Amino acid sequence: MRNFFDEMHGADGELRPAYAAIAQWLAETPPEVLQTKREEAERLFRRVGITFAVYSEGGSDTERLIPFDIIPRVLDADEWGLLERGLKQRVAALNRFLTDAYGPREIVKAGIFSNEHIDTHPAYCKQMQGVAVPGGIYTHIAGIDLVRTGVNDFYVLEDNCRTPSGVSYMLENRAVMMRLFPELFARVGVAPVARYPQDLLATLRSLSPADDEEPCVVVLTPGQYNSAYYEHSFLADEMGVELAEGQDLLVVGKHVYMRTTAGPKRVHVIYRRIDDDFLDPLVFRPDSALGVPGLMEAYREGHVALANAPGAGLADDKAIYMHVPEMIRFYLGEEPILKNVPTWDCANEGALAYVLDHLEELVVKETRGSGGYGMLVGPHANKKTRDAFAKKLRRNPSAYVAQPTLALSTCPTFAGEEAAARHVDLRPFVLSGANGVRIVPGGLTRVALQDGSLVVNSSQGGGTKDTWVLHTNGNGKGAR
Repeated sequence: MRNFFDEMHGADGELRPAYAAIAQWLAETPPEVLQTKREEAERLFRRVGITFAVYSEGGSDTERLIPFDIIPRVLDADEWGLLERGLKQRVAALNRFLTDAYGPREIVKAGIFSNEHIDTHPAYCKQMQGVAVPGGIYTHIAGIDLVRTGVNDFYVLEDNCRTPSGVSYMLENRAVMMRLFPELFARVGVAPVARYPQDLLATLRSLSPADDEEPCVVVLTPGQYNSAYYEHSFLADEMGVELAEGQDLLVVGKHVYMRTTAGPKRVHVIYRRIDDDFLDPLVFRPDSALGVPGLMEAYREGHVALANAPGAGLADDKAIYMHVPEMIRFYLGEEPILKNVPTWDCANEGALAYVLDHLEELVVKETRGSGGYGMLVGPHANKKTRDAFAKKLRRNPSAYVAQPTLALSTCPTFAGEEAAARHVDLRPFVLSGANGVRIVPGGLTRVALQDGSLVVNSSQGGGTKDTWVLHTNGNGKGAR
């Protein structure tokens, strides 16, 4: 049996200070009460319509409720302080890389990347080459996926630099927990997350190209049939800005306007939740009915800000991920605070040979994959499945990377009739604007609800938890 880091108990079974109040609460609360509260939480989520779409191979889709676990995940002040420093460092390096990749390419001259590596990348946006992006910030909203294997052993699993989702679940999880267990919050000093919409709005406003008027911010959505539409409308409501579709916007004289009953209103900042290919039919896909004709010209002229910038996806696939530690050293002159998972690039002949010889030990992922799809978890696959995957690897090795099977940490989860250890990851959200970098304390914790499972994705049966960052270290001491 593998040993996993237990976030609630030490190796000797001793309770970690950060979980003292949670342990007391669980001891005092009968399982039937927890079950009743869980059912109440589900009713609350259904009432506000927090669902996501799951698309089948046949093209149909169904709306699902993401399972919510009522036992929070807890980090103390020192643990969060380490993560916060590491997240700021990593996102700064990613933005420096994007500015460089679309500019002078000093990292190519240094031999860390090749021009081909960048130019042939599917997310490379040639229309952004040479564009002066304000402040050198491409990814204004980043979601960094983290896993933990030890006391201070945090690994970045993935960088989401395009349109990271999930923050609405972080906020709604907290709102539900505060409603169901107010007495528990009274016991524990938990750092708030409710300011995220205000922080997001402040970040977006800071990007405005107009200094002489109140910035008009809109959230651009593909519409109600998008799987993350709830989040788009939620964030627009929370920020107090308009939720717009492409047909609601128009470009006149290289400026963007929103159609209103009082006539056209100038738009200064667009928080876009649609992919690059659909942004502007005059530049990208001509059949796109989701974007705004002329938007890219207005953007390149500096008359409107887009968050995140087109082309930011260059920084977030798994082949680029391998080089982020080198980026941190190259651009910042620092050692990485957060670790990368060791990764084999199957495009490399030697790496491919190693991966094929060790499939039963490794996790193999598509470099552009997401959501837990298109991957092989070697230790949990039978020989027939591994052999079939090996054929796919040989056929198109550059489409895959491989990593060791990490011993993801566990924390208590209400499973059935009692609390049981389940594996978790964490997605904090990093906001970068002209007003600096902001991170609300915590993030979206995803949990593998099945015993022994390491797959936390909601589309693959995972759930979510509220993430508590303590004002202290659980022993009454503040962070150092």
